[in-house]
Amino acid sequence: MIVGFVGLGAMGLPMARNLIGAGHAVQGFDLRPEPGQALAAAGGRAVASAVEAAAGADVLMLMVVNAAQAEQVLFEAGALQALPEGGTVVLTATCLPKEAEAMAARVTAAGRRFVDAPVSGGTAGAKAGSLSIMAGCPTALFEELKPLFEGFGGKLFHVGEAAGQGQMVKTVNQLLCGAHIAVAAEALSLAEKMGVDPKVALEITGGSAAASWMLNDRGPRMLQADPEVTSAVDIFVKDLGIVLAAGRDSQAALPLAAAAHQLFVATSGRGDGRADDSQVIRSYALLNGLAARG
Repeated sequence: MIVGFVGLGAMGLPMARNLIGAGHAVQGFDLRPEPGQALAAAGGRAVASAVEAAAGADVLMLMVVNAAQAEQVLFEAGALQALPEGGTVVLTATCLPKEAEAMAARVTAAGRRFVDAPVSGGTAGAKAGSLSIMAGCPTALFEELKPLFEGFGGKLFHVGEAAGQGQMVKTVNQLLCGAHIAVAAEALSLAEKMGVDPKVALEITGGSAAASWMLNDRGPRMLQADPEVTSAVDIFVKDLGIVLAAGRDSQAALPLAAAAHQLFVATSGRGDGRADDSQVIRSYALLNGLAARG
C-alpha cells in the first residue's frame, strides 16, 4: 500500500517508520526538514509538500495538530485533489466530532473516502506500534484498512459506521486522561505539603486501589524537574478544550474536565506549554507554596 503521510512530529514520525517496517511505501511531508531526513533514513521518501505526499497514494494519513490544519492540507494546499479518486483520507488527529463529520462530507463529495481514526497511546505507543485506534467508518472500509492500522496500532476498534464517532470515543478518553493527570499531580502535591515524601506516596498509591495508568506513567515524571517530553502540556490545553466544547454541544455538564483544563491552561500561560504534561504539577507547587524541583 502506498501511504502519503502528513505530519512527521513526535508521534507521526514513529508511526510512519512502523508503516515502513510493515511493508508499506511511505511518502511523507513535514514543515521541518529534519523529520523528512529521518523518514528517508528509515526507507521512506521525503517529499516537499502535502500535494506530493498525496499524489499516487492509496491512503493519505493526516497526523496534524487539529481540524484547522487538516482542512488546510486537504482543501487549501490541494492534497485532496492530488489524492487519486477512490483514495482514502485517514484523520488520526484529535478534533471535535462535528469537525470530523464536516470534513468527511467534503472529502466524500470529492469522490474520496474518509476514515475518522484518532489514536491514543502517546509517543511511547507510537514508537512501540501499540497505539489504540478508534475508527469511525463503514465496516467494509475498516476491514480493508486493517493491514494499514496494524502497521502502527496494537488495539484496533471499529466504533461506528460514521465519521465523528471515532472522535466521540477519543473525547471521552481524553477527558479521563487529562483529569487523571491533574488529580495525580494534586495528590502528590498534597503528600508533599503534608511532609510526606512524594516518592513514597507514589510507590504506595501506585500499587493500591488508588492506582491508575496515568498515575504510574506520569507520577515518576512529576517528581523530576525537567523530564523528557512525551506529550506536552499544550496537547491537553487543546484536547480538554475539545472535551468542553463537545460537552457544550451535547449539553453535558463536565465540571471536573473544566477544572483540569484550567490547570493545564495556567501551566501553559506561565510559559510551560511545551513541557511534559506531567508538569501540570508546577501549578500545584505555586498554589501550595511548594519549592520548584531542580
